[in-house]
Amino acid sequence: MLSGCVAWPKELADFYRKEGCWAGETFGDMLRQRAMKYGERIAVTSRKRQLTYQELDRRADQLAAGLYQMGIRPKDRVVLQLPNQVEFFEVCFALFRLGALPVFSLPSHRFSEIRYFCEFSEAAAYIIADQHAGFDFRSLARQVKAAVPTLKHVIVTGEAEEFLSLEDLFIEPIELPIVRSSDIAFFQLSGGSTGVSKMIPRTHDEYIYSLRISAEICQLNQDSTYLAALPMAHNYPLSSPGVLGTLYAGGRVVLSESPSPDEAFPLIQQEKVTITALVPPLVWIWLDAASSRQYDLSSLQVLQVGGAKFSAEVAKRVQPVLGCKLQQVYGMAEGLVNYTRLDDPEEIVIHTQGRPMSPYDEIRIVDEEDREVEPGEVGELLTRGPYTIRGYYKAEAHNAKAFTSDGFYRTGDLVRMIPSGYLVVEGRVKDQINRGGEKIAAEEMENHLLAHPAVRDAAIVSMPDEFLGERSCAFIIPRDASLKATELRAFLRERGVAAFKIPDRIEFVDSFPKTPVGKINKRELRKRITEKLQASQKTTV
Repeated sequence: MLSGCVAWPKELADFYRKEGCWAGETFGDMLRQRAMKYGERIAVTSRKRQLTYQELDRRADQLAAGLYQMGIRPKDRVVLQLPNQVEFFEVCFALFRLGALPVFSLPSHRFSEIRYFCEFSEAAAYIIADQHAGFDFRSLARQVKAAVPTLKHVIVTGEAEEFLSLEDLFIEPIELPIVRSSDIAFFQLSGGSTGVSKMIPRTHDEYIYSLRISAEICQLNQDSTYLAALPMAHNYPLSSPGVLGTLYAGGRVVLSESPSPDEAFPLIQQEKVTITALVPPLVWIWLDAASSRQYDLSSLQVLQVGGAKFSAEVAKRVQPVLGCKLQQVYGMAEGLVNYTRLDDPEEIVIHTQGRPMSPYDEIRIVDEEDREVEPGEVGELLTRGPYTIRGYYKAEAHNAKAFTSDGFYRTGDLVRMIPSGYLVVEGRVKDQINRGGEKIAAEEMENHLLAHPAVRDAAIVSMPDEFLGERSCAFIIPRDASLKATELRAFLRERGVAAFKIPDRIEFVDSFPKTPVGKINKRELRKRITEKLQASQKTTV
């Protein structure tokens, strides 16, 4: 096991293997077997290029050889920041074959996050696109390279300028080091409730198990066509069943550069897409656009919705407007995934967030004292199982809080279970804002704000939003009464903070309400901003 990772208890690992959950397969094995079985069938396609299963298998071998030749070795960490493009798969499977470990960052991350990921993971390389959505990632790479002297290589898809070109690294295959199914395959990033994202180690064994079960529940097969509309580095479009689950099933992945209906609807019509996944705010946009766009969406069989709580009223519109089944998905990059099933009654699909996908998933719903609540009552969800991690990477102190002594992960989600075993998500325990599926750690942003010399104190809370579910509101006690919200936002942008984390609203106050023990009373702050928004709406009406 890689140093800094928490090993699975031997008795549990033996049990999961005995039960057939862990089949001893690596991602390199998986692709090789699919290439042998599906050969010239298209695996991945975009507007610019496509790859068959055989081509993807061969390209992964060639790139793995090139990366090895340049000095990338098993267990080396490689920060990967690629949008939805075919090269994402070539890079991932090359690193899987080599035993090097991708760190899946998002296209929306900027200097503050990427520098941290490179430093914390001690990354050997950073792989980027040249440009995407109007942003030049090479400029970001220059900043990161200057700030992280231990970062050896920057590799670029497209115009590399002074960096290494990915295309130049494809060489004749060589014999590579042996990779075991129990090895760490890659790192994902947590939504994070404190500070920046934690790194989540996933093994070949447990992640491939999650793909297999997801593909079965979502009824994927070689005739399935999955549209990747969300950024693929997110766990949800990566594996639930996502792009990797589609490849596991022998289906075809279609890449969309953005989830906009203007981009996605033509692809659904042209490529005969059968399944795709969105977050709730995007569903609103698709539903509104469907009536004004003249595209044939009849091939679409399943629309998955996850990442944030989905309004029942909007959920009721999916099948009548888009003509496909709705499937609610509730999960986390740390492991547990819940689905509504495709044959569930409408009442379940509309009003719940699904039930655990594996019979080996264990869940507890507990109160603040870790006592299990009565059936139907709201409590914090705890979970463990064959694809839920046992600890974050290099986070011993945090792991002591985030996991129980017997290995249950504290999700921080408040849920209740209905008699059928399905879960209804009711909110969060942790100090985190879920902005349309993007998670914002309040502590991280408060620390950024406190770095401004004119800020005496800062507290960030969620505020209700009909479209995104939640937006962020920063309450600021200024040192200088002349401080303006525009100045603070410009300051955060200069610090390289991802745009989605910058507060949607800034309120200047003289003091914060306090709890009886002297802590900032964020519940009262949330109440204040909610009442202010409601009063404003009444005034406008």
